[in-house]
Amino acid sequence: MRWEYMTLKLAAEGWFLGGKLDVEKLDTQLNALGRDGWEVVSAFDTNQAYGASRDIVVILKRPTSR
Repeated sequence: MRWEYMTLKLAAEGWFLGGKLDVEKLDTQLNALGRDGWEVVSAFDTNQAYGASRDIVVILKRPTSR
């Protein structure tokens, strides 16, 4: 089976360095992508400093017929 991949990058927002994620927005995006056949493979944050997250990165895959 062949796969295609997508990288979804979400900004963690908040005062100064960031660190808060809009979970409802993430749920909406992931549910829409899931309806299109995408499946989450991995997710991680890009740590800024002192525990603050700059971005959240989500890797997704789905089968392709190519």
